[in-house]
Amino acid sequence: MRAFTRQIAVTYRCAMRYREKQLADTGLGGCQTPYLTALYRRPGLTQEELAQELDVNKSSVTRQVAMLEEKGYVYRMSDEGDRRVLRVYPTEKALVLRERLYQVLRDWNAYLTGDFTEEERETLARLMQRVSERAEAWVREQRDATGEGGWK
Repeated sequence: MRAFTRQIAVTYRCAMRYREKQLADTGLGGCQTPYLTALYRRPGLTQEELAQELDVNKSSVTRQVAMLEEKGYVYRMSDEGDRRVLRVYPTEKALVLRERLYQVLRDWNAYLTGDFTEEERETLARLMQRVSERAEAWVREQRDATGEGGWK
């Protein structure tokens, strides 16, 4: 069996290129869109919470949030209860883009599964859910074993 993790990685890289091309006029990079979708779902996440939500390291979050802030898509605000904590929020510019961004994501998924039957789509979704749950379980086990809150 060919290593399916390689196939997942190739698909992910192609997805980033697709998103970047479809959103070229916005200045967004393909790897920045997950940050926006996370903030659409849960505005006001801290950078550490974003790192955990996206399973990326804190330095990546810092870099991507800074770029999104420069482009006017997010802003950071001190937490009312603890001024040392910065919360990240989507700007109006990001909110205006939300439906278009979600459509780009839906179009990519439709393209990938365009020649699948409905049963194949459901099977793939179910199997990928199991794969991602196992991957996330491993990360949680590592966090628990090391006491780390997220990636180093």
